[in-house]
Amino acid sequence: MKYFGTDGFRGRAGKVLTAEHAFKIGRYLGWYYGKEKKAKIVIGKDTRISSYMYENALAAGITSSGTDAYLLHVTTTPCVSYITRVENFDCGIMISASHNPFHDNGIKLMNGIGEKMNDDLLEDIEKYIDGLMEELPFATEDKIGKTIDFYSGRNRYIGYLTSLATQSFENRSVALDCSNGSAWMIAPAVFTALGAKCNIINNTPDGTNVNMDCGSTHIEGLCKYVRENNLDVGFAFDGDADRCLAVDELGNVINGDVIMYICAKHMKEQGSLPSNTVVTTIMSNFGLYKALDKLGIGYEKTAVGDRFVYENMKENNHLIGGEQSGHIIFRKFAHTGDGLITAIMLMSVMIDTQLPLSILAQNCRMYPQVLKNVVVDDKDATLADEAVKASVDECTAELGENGRVLLRKSGTEPLLRVMAEAGTETECSKFVDRIIDAMKVNNHLVSIK
Repeated sequence: MKYFGTDGFRGRAGKVLTAEHAFKIGRYLGWYYGKEKKAKIVIGKDTRISSYMYENALAAGITSSGTDAYLLHVTTTPCVSYITRVENFDCGIMISASHNPFHDNGIKLMNGIGEKMNDDLLEDIEKYIDGLMEELPFATEDKIGKTIDFYSGRNRYIGYLTSLATQSFENRSVALDCSNGSAWMIAPAVFTALGAKCNIINNTPDGTNVNMDCGSTHIEGLCKYVRENNLDVGFAFDGDADRCLAVDELGNVINGDVIMYICAKHMKEQGSLPSNTVVTTIMSNFGLYKALDKLGIGYEKTAVGDRFVYENMKENNHLIGGEQSGHIIFRKFAHTGDGLITAIMLMSVMIDTQLPLSILAQNCRMYPQVLKNVVVDDKDATLADEAVKASVDECTAELGENGRVLLRKSGTEPLLRVMAEAGTETECSKFVDRIIDAMKVNNHLVSIK
């Protein structure tokens, strides 16, 4: 598609993604859902300065097409998903560029049950944006839609989150890095309600500091904070709080792969993993697969993107899946990744087992990983090149059960990503460079980024 990727319409605010784009998206959605009834659409946003612009433009488009727009204001992506589903909205919209810098923004669209919108409808929206269909009628007189403040939806979501914990978090010292983003009010409210001793950092958004040297993409600050203050655990969210990474009591990062290992192991022991399977993307670490093998837990591998993880989970009735980045889906509780649910689930394992996070994580050892981005003349031709395929096969055979190599296309750039996981970083580099050298045989290699 031209505008919408696996995670919405995203780009530089005011340049790639404009207020006019937002207005037209609102116009189409308001018309589409309001063709046969009085429809209602809910909108949430993160803390970026441009999010207010898009909120107003979307609401104007929606109401001018005759549909009511409900504003959750600053909230998380999973909150919009949850509220869309339980409050019977026709559609949910989240304004956020997730973990990107503040100068980017995005528009994520959800269907009436809080799942990502289907591609057919997104393609129709793109046609309308580009003027490839007839102009839509404007609502007039009493048919014009209303814009309604809907703070209560956010409070319902907070109540839902607190209901998921089976035990109090009392006497647990927890650091929450809110990334100056969507979690800045919700995360402290939830963990305080659950009884935790909360230590909050990066919770002063100013419109331009979201994800700036903080949150799940810059977790080193949280590592230092947990270690220096002798806390039990730390959680770092991204800009829209659909991701969560953790820090153990020693200040070590617990990434999404390790979180999935800990939670899946506990779920199996509790009899709550009926499919005995974890859904990952092809980029999950080899160490996760080795650890799951030892537990007798199966796994599926999907293309990169939480959308593909969720689709696999739904189709095969799996209950846990996600990405190394911390975008983890607990399908019993949510239709999208939810950083706060991830944090609650991990805390619950710590309390149930009475074990510190470092001990819970110790049997899931992450293998060293080296990844290089390679510019090539033709991605498909390079992947089909016999010399390249032979090199991948040789590296795979040489590594055996002690690692792996992966060669895949970038979805947005003329790049191939070459990745190796092995016992040492030196070994990883050796295998990556061997595959890159094979690209030179028939002059496919342009440069290495």
